[in-house]
Amino acid sequence: MAMRIAVIGAGVAAPPHLRSLHDLRGQAEVAWAWGRDLQRLAAAGLPAGTRTTTRLDDVLEDASVTAALVLTPPHTHLEIVERLAAAGKHVLVEKPVDTTLARAEALVAACARHGVRLAVMLQHRASPAALQLAALVRGGSLGQLLGASATVRWWRPQSYYDVPGRGTLARDGGGVLMTQAIHTLDLLLHLVGAPQRVLGLATTSPVHSMETEDRAAALLHWGNGAIGVLDATTAAYPGYPERIALDFTQGTATLEAGALVVERPGQDTLRVGQPQASGSGANLMGFDHAGHRVVIADFLAAIAEQRAPLTDGASALAVQRLIEAVLRSSREGVAVTL
Repeated sequence: MAMRIAVIGAGVAAPPHLRSLHDLRGQAEVAWAWGRDLQRLAAAGLPAGTRTTTRLDDVLEDASVTAALVLTPPHTHLEIVERLAAAGKHVLVEKPVDTTLARAEALVAACARHGVRLAVMLQHRASPAALQLAALVRGGSLGQLLGASATVRWWRPQSYYDVPGRGTLARDGGGVLMTQAIHTLDLLLHLVGAPQRVLGLATTSPVHSMETEDRAAALLHWGNGAIGVLDATTAAYPGYPERIALDFTQGTATLEAGALVVERPGQDTLRVGQPQASGSGANLMGFDHAGHRVVIADFLAAIAEQRAPLTDGASALAVQRLIEAVLRSSREGVAVTL
């Protein structure tokens, strides 16, 4: 029997979620959709039979609703999720968890306190290439980590930041790190863990008029001596595929646009996946929804199996700690210990 769920918010983040729910219609039934504008909800392409409302209480009071997808702007997440968790609804929330680490930690704590599952839409973890690389790293066949780099050279035109709230601390919590590079950084940490020290720089280039950073770079230092670099921007026209490169004592691994290449001495090259568009250019929604579908399917399974989801909320705090460390290091001009 399909699990009855609610969709909270139907803005720019909704299309890949709704396409995924269409594919998973045998597993999930969209019972409710909540938003501030009924006309916008009507135009969102919701499944037939979905009830729409501007009253969140309608969702909270429906005992048949097991879970909710929260797709609203980041600064609204904590208050909405606290109410859903208190009503016993499991939650999948769009990234980032919230605008600051403190608010994100409070959101994770609320779900733990009420005993509900929490997943975050960090779909880069769910690609076949990422899953294969994670298995190789954890299996130990690549040896010890020596170095790592994460590169996100994307493009956004000024019109993107002219939308009210975009690129602001109040609504988004940050710029390129929190809104675009967060996926690649989360995957890096998911694969090799968090660095111990960070030395970062962040700035707003002459290309954009915005409150937060559109360029950031950092040196990363892991506890075992491994050294890494971060390079992230939305000012690299026309936008290029994101890339993670990892050097180990027994080989190297490169993930670019969702395709994996592993090179090891004396062994054939391992290739997994094909390069995929990821919204690196002006068409920010120009990507396939397969990763969203895997994360949502895993979230539904985690509820049924009473286990942590692949993109568990507590694990998603690591990338927000890293982002805050890079920005603090830039402000204060010092290395920051995590």
